[in-house]
Amino acid sequence: MKFILNYIRKDEWSPYVAGVLLGLVGIAAVWASDSLLGASGAFENIAGMIGKAVAPAAFDNMYFNFIMPPGITYGVMLVVGIFFGGLIGAATSGTLKWGKKDSANSDEQWKRVFGQQTWKRWGLAFIGAIVLEYAAGIAGGCTSGLAISGGMLLAPAAFLFIAGMFAGGIPTAWLIYGKRF
Repeated sequence: MKFILNYIRKDEWSPYVAGVLLGLVGIAAVWASDSLLGASGAFENIAGMIGKAVAPAAFDNMYFNFIMPPGITYGVMLVVGIFFGGLIGAATSGTLKWGKKDSANSDEQWKRVFGQQTWKRWGLAFIGAIVLEYAAGIAGGCTSGLAISGGMLLAPAAFLFIAGMFAGGIPTAWLIYGKRF
């Protein structure tokens, strides 16, 4: 038991151990909730809730009434669990930097490429997240929903998505970082 606790407290895990555990979590999610892993829809559920509260007429449409209805769904609960699980994981490994000056995208490589201004790095991360969420909607799922859950089901679309993710990610990294990574 002490070995497991010591391993959990490490700040980096073996990708093989993490992969096996992720597979077990995927199986447990299907068994316990009859739902696959997927997070991107949760943000649309939350956006629908906020939109219905702020501008009900604008959100009274086919998409938010039938396809992605607002509310606290399994996906929303999954995202909440991911957030708090990440906090617990960072706290137990001693890498939690919540509220500390060096926590906001403070990686030296990010600072060299995007500048010393914290607000600029946070802004770029936010814009990147918006682009990712929009692309997930076009693709029919995010990395967790399409690649991980789809891969568990051996869906061809999952493997096409994974190939496309690497085919787009590698040139993007070269474009942004050049030879600095």
